[in-house]
Amino acid sequence: MQKILVIGAGRSATALIHYLLEKSVIYDWKITVADHDLNMAIAKVNQHPNGNAIQFEVEDKSLRHQLIESHDMVVSLLPAFLHMLVAEDCIELKKNLATASYVSKEMKAREEEIVAAGLTFLNEVGLDPGIDHMSAMQKIEEIKSEGGVLTAFYSHTGGLIAPESDTNPWHYKITWNPRNVVLAGQGTAQYLENNQLQLVPYNQLFDHPFVIDVPNLGKYDVYPNRDSISYRSIYHIDDIPTIMRGTIRHHGYCKSWNLLVKLGLTDSSTILQNLDHYTNRALLASITRLENNADLESKVAEFLGVNTNEEPFQNLIWLGLFENKPIQIKTGTLADWVESVLIDKWKLSPTDKDMIIMQHEFHYEINGQKKVTTSSMISKGADAENTAMSRLVGITLGIGVKLMMLGKINAKGIVLPTSKSIYEPVLEELLDYDVRFRETEMILN
Repeated sequence: MQKILVIGAGRSATALIHYLLEKSVIYDWKITVADHDLNMAIAKVNQHPNGNAIQFEVEDKSLRHQLIESHDMVVSLLPAFLHMLVAEDCIELKKNLATASYVSKEMKAREEEIVAAGLTFLNEVGLDPGIDHMSAMQKIEEIKSEGGVLTAFYSHTGGLIAPESDTNPWHYKITWNPRNVVLAGQGTAQYLENNQLQLVPYNQLFDHPFVIDVPNLGKYDVYPNRDSISYRSIYHIDDIPTIMRGTIRHHGYCKSWNLLVKLGLTDSSTILQNLDHYTNRALLASITRLENNADLESKVAEFLGVNTNEEPFQNLIWLGLFENKPIQIKTGTLADWVESVLIDKWKLSPTDKDMIIMQHEFHYEINGQKKVTTSSMISKGADAENTAMSRLVGITLGIGVKLMMLGKINAKGIVLPTSKSIYEPVLEELLDYDVRFRETEMILN
């Protein structure tokens, strides 16, 4: 009986563990779920005869080493910055590894050792990254095989709230890691347009979002991701003159978020002490160097160059930033403060449904014609516990793990799901879970 170790039993683990336990009956696997919260791990295993739950602290090197050594394969669902603790043991003990996270510089630096050990470290096999890579590569290679030449590629994904659960003026709720939402206001974005490098500093990122039309849903905002250019080589479209990957938000969201960026509230560089001595209103007054009096709202609006009755500013008021409410954290950055506010205000209700939108746009020339193919995938969750985000990450990773366990992935080293031998069977099986892309085609000449 082969044994798979799943480290981490959080939200994204639910669908993965269910999938692996389901397949364990067919393939005679034993699944161990290790998490610092034993009760959570027990709940995820749900008394399955092929499952086992154990309490586990990732910093416990001795136990970590022992667990990894006693299993045939490891799946890490830890926060991305902790993957290397597991990866180093996997290299030493010669165990294959799978994650849904982006490949870190630290892991990339160990690739020679991973190859020398004859190991496969499958990464970026979730939703984004994951399904985005696979669906893009499938269409890119299809266009190439028919003799088409790609001239532009746009790829956008968003974890959103479903229209039927949209109950706040931001049209957004937290369905994944709130930290990532807050830190989206940091870093310069870069992409290519007609072979011209486009750089968007963080303080301009939400100023002028692109607008896309999503079939059956309408218009949405898109802001560019930090690095689109590297995907020319990843997707084997090295000469494409235009490429941009972006994040989807509800139309109008970016204008509101841009005010938080202008106020410096997404800054995570300076640790502040005794924040619990302040109210939201008092801290906002300190940040803007304004007096905390009845005129604060109008003065902050003037500072931002907007009117108090405009929707973006009203959204700041709705968050409670002007309330005399004590701050809930003692020590942290401004980004930590905003995160604590958003976790409260953007919380999912138990019956809320999230919604994933992924949309690619392929511009290409073929047989003398200029064409645009738009490929869209929309998926909704069942409720706050069973989100589309966690389902798509978990099932996709699960299928990748199954392929590795069955010896269907032979590449060694750090592997992404961009080869046909991986993306074809994964996308094919995802159809069984109603994960499908619908295409529209337009001829431009």
